[in-house]
Amino acid sequence: MQKGNGKQFSHQLLNSALKEHIVNDKTKNSTLRLLKDALDAEIDWENKSLSSNGKSELNKAILDGKLPKFDRYKDNFNGLGITVHDTCATHITIKSLYIDKERYHAKVYYEVQDHFGLDDDDISKVKFKYFRFFGIWFILQHYSLFAFKPFMTNMDATVDIYGERNESKK
Repeated sequence: MQKGNGKQFSHQLLNSALKEHIVNDKTKNSTLRLLKDALDAEIDWENKSLSSNGKSELNKAILDGKLPKFDRYKDNFNGLGITVHDTCATHITIKSLYIDKERYHAKVYYEVQDHFGLDDDDISKVKFKYFRFFGIWFILQHYSLFAFKPFMTNMDATVDIYGERNESKK
């Protein structure tokens, strides 16, 4: 942080943790689940393509979903609650969509970025507020005589979505 001036950082273990988080998120507002639901509803099986409304429904699925963040209870103990914690940017792209007569396969690419630092919102949370280390870290970043820029943590993961033709749409 002292001389990095906001440089980029990435590591395969963080990419693996991101993928594991996305794939194992079974909540009703998981972006992966909502994307699968949108694909199930919006595939035009006759033309083997996405329906005319499909793109907007996929966008809606992402907007309605909870983006992957390392704010789960277990992240307080596995290190991800400190190393990544919240995320500041997420970009989700459907890289490919293959549709045949009875099934489909989509490749979804998640690109997530976080700054390894604390902002005003972070430091006011109980998790960080009462630990001296975090107060020092915050001052190193924000006090004008120091102003150490946190590095940017970049993570990415590609996940697969598989689905089959709904019997009611045949």
